[in-house]
Amino acid sequence: MSYTSINFLFFVLATMLVYFLFPLKKQKWVVLLAASYVFYLFAGYKYVAFILFTTISTYLIALWIEKISTSSKAVIKQNKADWSREQKKKYKDKIKTRKRLVMALCLVLNFGILAFLKYYNFFAGSLNDVMGSFGIGFSAPTLSLFLPLGISFYTFQSMGYIVDVYREKTPAERNPLKFALFVSFFPQIIQGPISIYDQLAKQLYEPHSFDFTRFKHGIELILWGLVKKMIFADRAVEAINTVTASYGSYNGTTLTFTILLYAFQLYADFSGGIDISRGVAQIFGIDMMENFKRPYFSKDINEYWRRWHMSLGNWFKNYLFYPLAMSSLFINISKKIKGSKFGSTAAGTHIAKVLPTSIASFIVFFMVGVWHGANWKYIGFGVWNGGIIMLSVLMKPVFEWVIKKLHINAKSFPYTVFQIIRTFIVVLVGYVFDVAPNFGEAMRTFALFFTDQNLSVGWSQISTLGLGKKEYLLILAGVVLVFIVSLIQERNEKTTIREMLDKKPFIIRWGAVFVGVMALVVFGVYGSGFNAADFVYMQF
Repeated sequence: MSYTSINFLFFVLATMLVYFLFPLKKQKWVVLLAASYVFYLFAGYKYVAFILFTTISTYLIALWIEKISTSSKAVIKQNKADWSREQKKKYKDKIKTRKRLVMALCLVLNFGILAFLKYYNFFAGSLNDVMGSFGIGFSAPTLSLFLPLGISFYTFQSMGYIVDVYREKTPAERNPLKFALFVSFFPQIIQGPISIYDQLAKQLYEPHSFDFTRFKHGIELILWGLVKKMIFADRAVEAINTVTASYGSYNGTTLTFTILLYAFQLYADFSGGIDISRGVAQIFGIDMMENFKRPYFSKDINEYWRRWHMSLGNWFKNYLFYPLAMSSLFINISKKIKGSKFGSTAAGTHIAKVLPTSIASFIVFFMVGVWHGANWKYIGFGVWNGGIIMLSVLMKPVFEWVIKKLHINAKSFPYTVFQIIRTFIVVLVGYVFDVAPNFGEAMRTFALFFTDQNLSVGWSQISTLGLGKKEYLLILAGVVLVFIVSLIQERNEKTTIREMLDKKPFIIRWGAVFVGVMALVVFGVYGSGFNAADFVYMQF
């Protein structure tokens, strides 16, 4: 059931009516649970076993971890007067190890399923290629595997919860059905955001009464998401798919244009889908975390990743980056550099300070690349972003020295524009790995950027990508519209566009909604013979 289908509209309306009319106020969350599983069954009954396994295993292991914590605290309290500090420390370390092993069991089980379904055939193919290059006759079998809807999102969300229980940041949920709702909440199952238990769960379980303002804001956000998805992204993707279907046939100019078009299509598609998710949740009185914050206004690649797919970035920061950067291994590396002769120099002091976090950042983005897909091109994507971030942190004093020597005002408007353009170019390089069919073609594309730019040939090719001048003009209008909306929001961070509309006269408020609806009707890509493009991040 696609977010852009009429079936989904009726599904949301039916769920909304049942939810707000449900007589048992404290049990309203049951309606959301039932709706979530009905929605998931529409995707395919065979997928349900996987989400049930993640739900049940995570629920039981979280209770197990909490039981270990509770019983250990009782033992410590009971022996408080008799145990020495050393005995108490030894016992705490023993309990910590036990909890860590139990948590690891949950992580291995659930990430293991995800890794097997998503990456087995990739590793089998890579192994066969290596064996073949050495003349070894071994051949690992490939399997007909399917990827359950939303498995990456609900797995990451559930594993974040288990880590928080292990850290005693959040108590284990006692009600298995409530926890099942947290894992399966239907607005976020297709492409996130990846929510944190403390931020989402309480909202899910609380009863919410109908609120017209929240309903209106939710509808406006859904409408904006549909406009971005159905008018712009689903139109632009036709040209992109034409290029990727015969990638080697196009020159550097056409590929440059395709990467630029992809930058807009990806943003309109992904942010549009997230807007629909958050808008639907808002109708039910639930505020899901923001996932985008005008990423193309970023002044460096670090900032870009803090603004793009924010929930994924927060997950990796909380559950991978911090544990790595603060591990004894990385701390010892820093200490060894500080204690060396090189560590007494200015450069050594800086490197000792930032090297552990730089390496941790590189590992994180390597894993982000792995998360994006089972293909060497995604490894390249992760290495590119991780390498740029690592280099920018390590070389920061050099960059600051150059700026100072050139007498550049780092806070000036021209320099800010330069930073934004520079960052966007770095982002576009990463997008090459997304668009190219494989790593080798991505490398060839970079060469073509410099050796095969021909505007006349490029324009003739661009005109054969399935879109006419009117479609390209409409996409250009979308770029301008998204830019203006983003610029307004960037300058008014403390309020949303919807809240700004609330302060306008009635005719402007509802005129904007009417224009959005009519734009969908007139320009939306839909109808008989058209299959709506899946949201880009559904595949992840």
